[in-house]
Amino acid sequence: MTDQMVPGPEVSDGLDESYDVVVVGGGSAGLSAGLMLGRALRRVAVVDAGAPRNAPAHEVHGLLGRDGTPPAELLARGRSEVRRYGGHVVVGTVGQVSGTDGAFTVDLADGRTTLARKLLVTTGLADELPDVAGLRERWGRDVLHCPYCHGWEVRGQAIGVVASGPMALHQVLLFRQWSDDVTLFTHTQDAPSPEDAERLAARGIGVVEGRVASVEVRDDRVTGLRLADGTLVAREAVVVGTYMRARADLLGALGLEAVPHPSGTGEHVPADPVGRTAVPGVSVAGNVTDLTAQVGAAAAAGAMAAAVLNADLVTEETATAVQAARTSRVA
Repeated sequence: MTDQMVPGPEVSDGLDESYDVVVVGGGSAGLSAGLMLGRALRRVAVVDAGAPRNAPAHEVHGLLGRDGTPPAELLARGRSEVRRYGGHVVVGTVGQVSGTDGAFTVDLADGRTTLARKLLVTTGLADELPDVAGLRERWGRDVLHCPYCHGWEVRGQAIGVVASGPMALHQVLLFRQWSDDVTLFTHTQDAPSPEDAERLAARGIGVVEGRVASVEVRDDRVTGLRLADGTLVAREAVVVGTYMRARADLLGALGLEAVPHPSGTGEHVPADPVGRTAVPGVSVAGNVTDLTAQVGAAAAAGAMAAAVLNADLVTEETATAVQAARTSRVA
């Protein structure tokens, strides 16, 4: 796993007895949802355990208007915005959730408990790295996975792509866009098929067969990949495909579990296009359901899921008001 802690809120808000919506997870999706719900005059709490996926990265890229912002700074801004509209940002880890639509119980690991009419889970995912010495230590710096997140930063460098999943060929061809010097290391996978070898050769991508043993580092910079037979291949940046596992254990009590993603790259919690899951009143947003969502996409999904939850609450409140009016007329 690659979970790392980053500075959370300097001050944790108190946890009220009940909310319209409890958002579990304080990353871009969760904070965006909290912002939307706060602006909708909803009682909302965002429970933040302080372990965002992008903690190892120095900057967020590809986010319009905030490109190059450090992740911790972006989250701090988001927390401030949620609070501006009356939302609570609570430091803590949700241990379990139970109940049904309209009456969920949210238990924190430290013993605190609150009630929620609706739940939005934005707990993200954990990246499981291949078993290669040195990968984890350099993760998010010069060991990368996403060309759109980090390709510009390693443009023109000697890049080594360690085959570690079903998307390895796709990944190496993508990174070729950012550098003329890209090599595929087959690692534990089979050598490319004749057709794939032709495609790689046509793009000038080299292939090195054999297991990769370690990432070599000198003066705090990657210098190459060492194979199990001792061969050292000079590289300046390393790319791997991680197995992306949704952080969804807390949903088990509600009958929701992460399932294999169709791409074969990990596990996610299925949902419809606006975040609704198979369990009424429970929605998901961000990487817990969309494994490839970057920060902007996750934030947008959080906002959409929040808007839909608010609309559902409005519908329920209207139905209650109609019934009350009918009862009053009868009386």
